[in-house]
Amino acid sequence: MSDLPDRHLAAQYEAFPYPARDPREEAKRLIIGSPSHLREIDHWIFGSRRPASTPLRALFAGGGTGDGTLMLAQQMAWAGRPGEVTWLDRSAAAHRIAEARAATRKLGNIRFEAGSLLDLPGSGLGPFDYIDCCGVLHHLPDPLAGLRALTSVLAPGGGIGLMVYAPHGRTGVYMLQDALRLLAPEAESPPARIDIARRLWRQVPETAWLKRNPWLTDHLSGGDAGLYDLLLNPRDRAYTVPDLAALVAEAGLRIACWVEPVRYDPDAYLPDPRLRARTAGMTPIERAALAEAITGNMGIHILYCRRAEEPEPERPWEDPEAVPTLREMDGAALAKGLPRDGTLPVTFDGLRVNLPLPRLAGAILQRVDGRRSLGAIADELAANGIAREVFWRDLAALRQSMEAMNRLLLAAPA
Repeated sequence: MSDLPDRHLAAQYEAFPYPARDPREEAKRLIIGSPSHLREIDHWIFGSRRPASTPLRALFAGGGTGDGTLMLAQQMAWAGRPGEVTWLDRSAAAHRIAEARAATRKLGNIRFEAGSLLDLPGSGLGPFDYIDCCGVLHHLPDPLAGLRALTSVLAPGGGIGLMVYAPHGRTGVYMLQDALRLLAPEAESPPARIDIARRLWRQVPETAWLKRNPWLTDHLSGGDAGLYDLLLNPRDRAYTVPDLAALVAEAGLRIACWVEPVRYDPDAYLPDPRLRARTAGMTPIERAALAEAITGNMGIHILYCRRAEEPEPERPWEDPEAVPTLREMDGAALAKGLPRDGTLPVTFDGLRVNLPLPRLAGAILQRVDGRRSLGAIADELAANGIAREVFWRDLAALRQSMEAMNRLLLAAPA
């Protein structure tokens, strides 16, 4: 890459590899998130039909300091899942940190490659069953070229997890970026620009919109790397739902899932039947765009994509052999703490939603342990006098709420 913003971008990530991470902290915790959680990949990309014994070839394009790479590689190691995770980035500083973190965890299923995702076609890398690209496309000079490069090394039946910036939840960011282009021109060194940015943030008036935005914290808690990435990045584009859907479609992909799905359902926020009568006639993209517009707090979009020409895998929710699993939740503890009013309160970046739960929610959830099949749970409840047809009916209702939270999923078959 030869244009000036790309040189500045490269200098930024050498000076301030992002996100700021200390390999010594790997002994304390594993950073978990979306996309690229192993259970999400099994569920949303492969429809919970790809056997766990099939080796998974994954690519993290723009792997940075390694959060997603380490999460997936560690989850695969813990589960005894075969395969390899490839980290790809052009930042040498990020490479050193990510590799040190992997060494601390003694992970042997990660391959490190230096380079740009734009060079993937013809690189000899791949094909990959799953590709992660988080926080990268919105910094590229041509995001479509970047997404097409990823698609070129995507294996048949595979999928891509994306994260890009969204405009409404980033209110205030672009105003201060404009200010800092005047106060700290891109031609200056990254340390000099950071100094000016910190001085400005300490003195910016209370009327500045970023002061009133509670959902962005990188400039407060992300260190120099977080502040630079938020306010001094030389190229930063935010996508609305329609913009992102158009980009995905132009790359020959389709959206399999927005994360979390319920956030993109306007009916979760609009109980008025006359409003719902209007949302019912909207396309899925229009519904998601409406949810984005009325909530106002989405600072990023996370989504899973598959090739447009490949059919959506039908998840086997009615198969007695399918095994339900919870993502980062304990079924017994969750069941014990369910409210008595038949709803589950959920908060997304300050926005509270009450999701309806069926009568058997607690009885089902306390048995979801990642080992029992749906049929086994039905058998246990039947032994307690609960008719099987009642179980399957309530399971469908529970799924409607908790799958939409990206929490109740189906495991990969053994």
